[in-house]
Amino acid sequence: MTNALGFHPDPQVRVRDLKIGCIGAGMIMAECHLAAYKEAGFTVAAIASRTKAKAEAVATRWGIPKVHNTPEALIVDPSIEVLDIAYPPDQQPALILAALKQPHIKAILAQKPLALTLADAIALRDAAAKAGKVLSVNQNMRYDQSMRVLKEILDGGDLGEIVFAQIDMHAIPHWQGFLAGYDRLTLANMSVHHLDVLRFLFGQPVEITTQTRTDPRTTFEHTDGITVSTLRFASGVLAVSLEDVWSGPRAEGYENDQHITFRVEGTLGVAKGTIGWPTGAASTLTYASQKTTKGKWVTPTWETMWFPHAFVGVMEQLQYAVKTGTPPALSVADNVQTVALIEAGYRSMTEGRTVKLSEISTN
Repeated sequence: MTNALGFHPDPQVRVRDLKIGCIGAGMIMAECHLAAYKEAGFTVAAIASRTKAKAEAVATRWGIPKVHNTPEALIVDPSIEVLDIAYPPDQQPALILAALKQPHIKAILAQKPLALTLADAIALRDAAAKAGKVLSVNQNMRYDQSMRVLKEILDGGDLGEIVFAQIDMHAIPHWQGFLAGYDRLTLANMSVHHLDVLRFLFGQPVEITTQTRTDPRTTFEHTDGITVSTLRFASGVLAVSLEDVWSGPRAEGYENDQHITFRVEGTLGVAKGTIGWPTGAASTLTYASQKTTKGKWVTPTWETMWFPHAFVGVMEQLQYAVKTGTPPALSVADNVQTVALIEAGYRSMTEGRTVKLSEISTN
């Protein structure tokens, strides 16, 4: 939808009639996916999770007519046309492969990270292509309102040639319990948002340097707690992505200053803003351009937020791809390149050097 300055912070809903089957009944499904789908008028036909009672509670809350005993039972339900998965990444690939075999399932929306390894992500990409199915990955930060408007500003040339960009996070994620069993934490499960959106804005990086240290608050064993990645793009853009998941002590009486900011500098202007999820607020953006604002700061506004409203765009782009026979905006082929970037970041950590993306094969 267009705001007063002519930008489109939220996408138009062009298709809403495909029957969705949801796998997972945790926070991200119950609070984000289903809230967005209700607002957009999408058709959620069934739900399943590891615990049927939890799925039943979520179904009652959102008016979902059918609850299956298991995810596998939902996948073979012939009424389901689109499969929406919000499940741990070690268990997600098997569900995707099972769904690709079902003739009634036209498209699959997978969670990110798509898989725990690049090899598994590539295998899923190729399996979907072989099956002729649409597989999309839920990189929902691309539908954050500030990122959509920033992309429009960049594409319009308002900032000129981009010189430098930064995402600066000082916020505490809610680490899901299953992450304690993995050997990868922040880069794969939090930085993935930022690294993917930098690809969305500037294309594929040519190299990445990532450094990390453990987070004192995270009690389970991990290597990548706080992470800092420097990326260089073919255009010459230099970018920094910082995920400070420590963000300082948290105790009674300690004032909370969690925040995420971003800044993009070009030869003709600057855009800067905030990502609102740490405080439950809408994201913001303000920019000044020698080309279009006479150097004055202009601030587009919107009423919607990343959580939950971005999830409307994520599901809509998938349904639109099915209806039109066109590739989804969030294609699995593109997402494999984000997984490759994550892989390069981990190699940089391990080997203590800058890693060129040309070293990471996605064939």
